[in-house]
Amino acid sequence: MDFWITKLVSALILPPFSLLILAALGVVLARLWRRLGLGLAAIGVATLWLLCTPIVGENLIASIEPLGAPDIKSLKDAQAIVVLGGGTYFDAPEYGGDTAGTVTLERLRLGARLHRETGLPMLVTGGMPFGNRTSEASQMKDTLARDFQVPVKWMEETAGNTRESAVLVREILAPGGITRIALVTHASHMRRSHRVFEQAGFTVLDAPTAFSGTGPTTVLSFLPSAYGLMQSRIFCHEALGLGWYHVRPLLQGQD
Repeated sequence: MDFWITKLVSALILPPFSLLILAALGVVLARLWRRLGLGLAAIGVATLWLLCTPIVGENLIASIEPLGAPDIKSLKDAQAIVVLGGGTYFDAPEYGGDTAGTVTLERLRLGARLHRETGLPMLVTGGMPFGNRTSEASQMKDTLARDFQVPVKWMEETAGNTRESAVLVREILAPGGITRIALVTHASHMRRSHRVFEQAGFTVLDAPTAFSGTGPTTVLSFLPSAYGLMQSRIFCHEALGLGWYHVRPLLQGQD
């Protein structure tokens, strides 16, 4: 239930829904307070336009990504590789059912490379947040074995979000004295996941992948597109998550 409440709140707060509501509210208010209503509608539409442009979306998401990927040699000091799940490709006909989604595959590719370069054991984490028939972790393990010929030593199959992954992964690795991990996730997600895994008691060595990059600036960079909105939405989601992780301890009376 908490998972769906979180998803619903996120959908209401994040663009485009929140900005469409703002514009609609402005149109309604304009009947009573013309200047205020039209102003709100203009702000909603203009902000949505900006967030839909690739030049804005790419620069926003780049602002929260690490400056660059670390040298793989620097990750050899870790004791294990932890790869975070990133979604499922449901009912994939070519694979006979649910399997690792596109985002997850990008992370698995780097995880497999790190394993080959360092020889470190691997843990995959991801539950069944959307009622999957199989956990993201089991899909990841199967993909690594079949497509990358890489073994998985541990699986965490119940987490529904990054915070839960950090806590549950800690429970799995603590008995073996493993506290220093190479954490694999998207570059846009790296800052937030680093924070929560540190809070769980790990020393985290960042292993980001799938940097957003910025293409050449053309006239198309200033025109709204689904791609631009997606990049802006990812930024807003991560910024909201980081803000919540800072506020939550204060609400709970923690330092």
